[in-house]
Order: sequence, then structure tokens, then C-alpha cells
Amino acid sequence: MAPKPEQQQLFRPAPLPTAELSDEERLACLRLIRSDNVGPVTFRELINHYGGATKALEALPALSRRSGAGRPIRICPRADAERELEAARRAGATALFTIEPNYPALLARAEAPPPMLYVKGRLELLNAPSVAIVGSRQCSAAGAQLTRIFAADFAKAGFVVVSGLARGIDRAAHETSLPTGTVGVIAGGIDLVYPPEHVELQARIGTEGCLVTERPPGLKPQGKDFPRRNRIIAGLAHGVVIVEAAGRSGTLVTARCANDLGREVFAVPGHPLDPRAEGTNGLIKQGATLVTKAADVVEVLRPIMGLDERRYDYAASQEPLPAEPEAAPSPVPELAPDDVLKAVLAALGPAPVTIDAIARQSGISVQAVQGALLELDLSGRIERQGYSLVALKVV
Repeated sequence: MAPKPEQQQLFRPAPLPTAELSDEERLACLRLIRSDNVGPVTFRELINHYGGATKALEALPALSRRSGAGRPIRICPRADAERELEAARRAGATALFTIEPNYPALLARAEAPPPMLYVKGRLELLNAPSVAIVGSRQCSAAGAQLTRIFAADFAKAGFVVVSGLARGIDRAAHETSLPTGTVGVIAGGIDLVYPPEHVELQARIGTEGCLVTERPPGLKPQGKDFPRRNRIIAGLAHGVVIVEAAGRSGTLVTARCANDLGREVFAVPGHPLDPRAEGTNGLIKQGATLVTKAADVVEVLRPIMGLDERRYDYAASQEPLPAEPEAAPSPVPELAPDDVLKAVLAALGPAPVTIDAIARQSGISVQAVQGALLELDLSGRIERQGYSLVALKVV
């Protein structure tokens, strides 16, 4: 697929700012961003017009008076900005503004990028070739397994994997790509963990990978924060891969953001009778690129990004990723039988999947999964293909 002219322009490397901001100017930037009515576009316009945040802050009162505002514009107090930056420092995070080095160049070229990000970890990952993988929180075992295959192959091809640290597909993508590079975009403050069970994963990404958010420390994510997070995911990546998404899934917001930003949208087709595939199959009907392996994605992105084909050849991949255990040990050994059955059913779909994959996805021991499958088999709710493959029976 040949790159469109606008895509060639979009992915052409842009010169990054080279001037480091002083501590005083960084504080002024944050105060400007946190002042009334100063959005991403206004922030850049003020900086460009006055030559810096300090001078822009000084000009704000006069600007608001001339505009006929009914009351003086609220300017963020210095003490408030200092407390916010100190909270970020305590969490190990750094404020990164659009007007300074290391801000993600790809995101900076988006329309109205976040004027500031809090980042923690390996900042160099933010300007590396990258692909986002997102999908259902309530994913199937087959979807999680496929995600790990995609993420491992992207890592071998030299791509950083970006995702949103949600349950399901996002988690599988991050866990697999941690050894080679992953970026986790979160909806709330960088010092908070959501969902709570990702405390260890988020901590590892904050040291081995890179955490990103535009929200201040201490802010608990609300519904409105997740679409903003999804736009950053799309903005950081050269392409977005959707693995599983229901018809009204929030994952589709990321696909729309990617499309709006001129990124390539890829969708992995699913079984027509699996509701978790309704969104992905719908994206394909709407023009998303159908993919079944990571090589399909790399083949499309390589010419758009102007990458050296030899560098991203699978035959010359990097060191192999460490082998994953066939099944994770059960974190809930005393789960009630009915709850085990529900967890196994949630991991199953029309596509055949291994018992080990079900155990890994559900967090239940292989023995407990086998017991639940025996009950489902006797009730006629599953189909077995050989000894180890099982699928939900479609009636």
C-alpha cells in the first residue's frame, strides 16, 4: 500500500526544539497551562507571540481586559504550580513541554497536542518507531494470545509498543513488549494506578519502559479522561492495531482518533458470531487495513516512515524475547466453582484456543480450568478440537 502524500508529510521527521528550559520558565509554562481559558492552541500562540511563558503570563491580565471579559482571568498561582511539580518529582516523573527537547515529535505534529506531558522512565522510547496495540478489556484467551504474538513480532522488528495499561489486550501487549520497549499511556495522575491490579505492571513500565499522562499527579481518572488518553495513544504511534473491540467499545475511540490524526488503522478480523469482534470487523468494512500478522503492519508502515527495510527484516531480528510460561500460576486459588466457570466462559470464544491460554487469561490454574471445561463439555456448551484446543459452541 503506497503512502498518501499527506502521510509522507506527516511522518517526515520534524526538527525537535534544542533549547533547554530554565526551571523558572518551566514553572511559568505550567502556570500558563493551568490558567483559565488557556488550551493547547492558545498556549502555543501565547508562547510564539511573546517569546516565552514568563512574558505571556505577564501579558495575560491586560489581554483579558482588552477582550472584554466580565471578570479578570484566573492565573494559576505560583505556589500551586510548584506543588504540582513537586508531587510529580516525588512520583519520579518529569514534566515535558511541547517547546522543549524530547517531547514526542510525532505527537507534536498532531493538531493541538497536549502542551505538557508527565513522563516517567525511558524517554528515548517516545521518539522511536512505534505501533499501538489496543483492544477489549474483556478479551478472549485467543485475543490475548494473538496480542502477545503481534507484540513479540513488533519488538523483534524494532518497534516500541504503545498501549493504554487497561485490562485485557492492553495488558498482554505491555507484558510482552516490556523487555524491548513499551509506552503506557494512563488516564489519571502518574502517581495513581488504574486498574488497581496493575500496580506491579505500571511500576515496571515506569522503569523499564515509559509512562505518559497529561493529567496532574493525584488526579483520579474519570470518564472524560479516557478519550483524551486514547488520543495520546494514537498520537504517539505510527499506526494503531485493534485486536478485539465490541460494537460500542471504547477501543473504537482510539481508532477514530488515529484516523483523525492521519495514522494508519489496522484491525484483526474476528469470528462473526463473537461480539468481541463486532467492532474490529466493522472497522474493516469502513476501510481499516485487515491484518493477521505483525508483518502485514510493518509492510504498510515501512514506506510511510521511510525505514530501512533491512533493519526491519524479521530474518535479522533482535535477540529473542524470553520465553513466557505456558500458564500463569493462579492468583485466586480459592475461587468458588461458579466463579471459575464464569471466568473460563469469559475467556472462551468461537475461535479454538489452548487450555494453557485459558488458564493464563483467566488467572486460574490449569487443573481448575480442566475441571470447568469438563462441566461445560458435559452440558454441551463447548467444542473440543483434539486434546488441547477448545472453543465455545455456537448455537
